[in-house]
Amino acid sequence: MITYEFLQQYWWFLIALLGGLLVFLLFVQGGNALIFFAGKNEDQRQLIVNSTGRKWELTFTTLVTFGGAFFASFPLFYSTSFGGAYWVWILILITFVFQAVSYEFQSKAGNILGKKTFRIFLTLNGCLAPLLIGTAVGTFFTGSDFVVKKSAVGEIASPVISRWANEWHGLEAVTNPFNVEFGLMVMFLAVCLGALYMINNIDDKDLRANLRRSLMICFGGFLLMLVLVLVQFITMEGFAVDAEGVVTMEKGKYIHNLIQMPVVLIMFLLGAVLLVTGVVMTLIKKEFNRGVWITGPGAVLAVMAIFMIAGYNGTAYYPSIADIQCSLTLSNSCSSEFTLKTMAIVSLIIPFVVAYIAYFWHQMDKKSLTKEDLEKGEKY
Repeated sequence: MITYEFLQQYWWFLIALLGGLLVFLLFVQGGNALIFFAGKNEDQRQLIVNSTGRKWELTFTTLVTFGGAFFASFPLFYSTSFGGAYWVWILILITFVFQAVSYEFQSKAGNILGKKTFRIFLTLNGCLAPLLIGTAVGTFFTGSDFVVKKSAVGEIASPVISRWANEWHGLEAVTNPFNVEFGLMVMFLAVCLGALYMINNIDDKDLRANLRRSLMICFGGFLLMLVLVLVQFITMEGFAVDAEGVVTMEKGKYIHNLIQMPVVLIMFLLGAVLLVTGVVMTLIKKEFNRGVWITGPGAVLAVMAIFMIAGYNGTAYYPSIADIQCSLTLSNSCSSEFTLKTMAIVSLIIPFVVAYIAYFWHQMDKKSLTKEDLEKGEKY
């Protein structure tokens, strides 16, 4: 018997999966962040742009799908976060617009801004998009400043359920060190994934050497941010929800979740091991270039585990610091049972879509990029 609670749990699992895939696909942004850092001449920079230019649509599509899945399964979160913390989401969208415009116009005839300007836009997208997305996810653990009044839906003058409690509308998230550290961790991870992907995708000895040096530096930044996040993660208070839906603060709630859900703990540890292994093997074995296919799945598993810690085991996944009882949980923010059940049937096509993407990904990446491709005029 499929229960309403099972459907809520199932859809949070899909949200976690999409979140993990999104972080992996941020290798496009991470690669763009290295255009000037690893690309030491025009050919190398063009190879980087050509490499990430083949996949940028996948990242943007996954981001839209991630938001769409939230809208369909947990609409109260969608209306609260996207409607209240709109400055964060607008900034994220702007960086992706910069990306799309840059790929489209940097090599067009009549480009009055020049290639360098559009590559700067790509670099900004590469740094800011993962940073802002990570900072936004950090609020799943630290909370956001909003109130929810469901009865307001019947008010004729102002039928608004969720209201933001300050004028910053999401920008206040950067004042919390944990959120910023979480965002920097995601940014450094994206750059590491970008470097690993291009080491695998580009056949150029000098550029690969530059990418390995960049990988070493960014991996150090990632490990530093990871340690800072984990230390706070272990000690910070969390937002626990009892059987009646009452939210209270619990010391060490998130580490308790990790321990009390052994499957999630295994996912997190396995993800962390794979993530580190792919990077280390790439750094110590100069001929090894398939680290992205080890680190990538590791990142997906680790991110999925983080989402599960935030939402499962009686936890408010989007806490309110304005009124703790307004915090969003899986049960008080989800769609109707009919909607979740109908969408669950539709979700069964997801494996076929993934297989389709994997096939065409393989077709595009069968041959590594070389300088000879640039001489043939194959440029973004």
